[in-house]
This record gives sequence, C-alpha cells and structure tokens, in this order.
Amino acid sequence: MTKPHVHATHPALVARLKRADGHLRAVIEMIEVGKPCLEIAQQMQAVEKAVVNAKRALIHDHLDHCLDAEHSPADRDELKAISRYL
Repeated sequence: MTKPHVHATHPALVARLKRADGHLRAVIEMIEVGKPCLEIAQQMQAVEKAVVNAKRALIHDHLDHCLDAEHSPADRDELKAISRYL
C-alpha cells in the first residue's frame, strides 16, 4: 500500500475548494430560480477564478516540495507534465 501524498498546504486547499463548491451550488440555485444572466455570469466567473487559483496553489506547492534541486531527468519530465496545467 502506498503512503498518502499530503502537503502542509493541503488542508487550506481543501477548505478553499469546499468554499468554491458551496459557491458553485449557490450559482446552480441562482439558475434554477431564474436570476438574471449577468448576475449568474459574474458568480460563475468568481467560481472559476477560485478553482484556477486553487489549482495554481497546488501546482506551485508541488514544484516547491516534490521536485528535487538536482533536476533529475524524471523531475524534468514531471515539471513539463504538470506545467501544462498552469
């Protein structure tokens, strides 16, 4: 069995994503009750930005803590792979 991959920043990241999840649920409710499209679009933009910022934080944390300073070939490959998501 493999050891869980956990960073010190993961609890804050989970909290951030849970807030974004709650926000997204509120946007869904706005659509269901017929709120104006402009209000919905603004709130969707906020949800999108929250998720993008969470993803960026996760990737930066990974770069800081998971890749070694010696820049091994495996780490270079992983850097290339994960940087596609920035």
